[in-house]
Amino acid sequence: MNAIIFGSHGEKRLQQEFNTTQDALKFYNKRVLGYLAPLMQGFIRKQEMMFISTADSKGECDSSVRFGETGFAMVVDDRHIIYPEFKGNGVMASMGNIAENPHIGLLFIDFFETKVGLHVNGKAKIIRKESMDEELSKFNGLAEKLRNHKMKFKSVSYILIEVEEAYIHCSLHIPILQKVEDAESLETFPKGKGGDAFKVESLI
Repeated sequence: MNAIIFGSHGEKRLQQEFNTTQDALKFYNKRVLGYLAPLMQGFIRKQEMMFISTADSKGECDSSVRFGETGFAMVVDDRHIIYPEFKGNGVMASMGNIAENPHIGLLFIDFFETKVGLHVNGKAKIIRKESMDEELSKFNGLAEKLRNHKMKFKSVSYILIEVEEAYIHCSLHIPILQKVEDAESLETFPKGKGGDAFKVESLI
């Protein structure tokens, strides 16, 4: 039974406290997998964004979001995903956490059509561009595929994830959103890339 594999001790304890154990068992056994089912793989390939959560060795958490062209998070096989890390503010918060603690949580949400979400939890590994051939050798042709990808010039490294849990996020409270052109969004948001949109520099 999946219930033997999935769920933390904290989950189990609170399920007993709030009398939701039977509901949780149904969810574990009917909705949670230790790999990516074909429909999950297809869902990921259609996404242009994902939320990520990481924590350092002390458990201090950080949440972030990643954007890219459709399918920027690449499904390698039913147990692996790889995505590019692009140049940002130089802090390296997410990768710094991964360097200390490989546990990672991904959340993909289709805000534009189905309102369905997909959780993927697992272990992450930083793949440096200069060592891709060696580190990705067990994935036939993957390093070459990344080298030839049109996003290769934007990426500074890659994150390879070994999937441990995959399960749905209920669509009940997810809003339907609509995409707008960049020119329209620039009329209502600060100019530039929002580097100091909250005017923090003036407070320090």
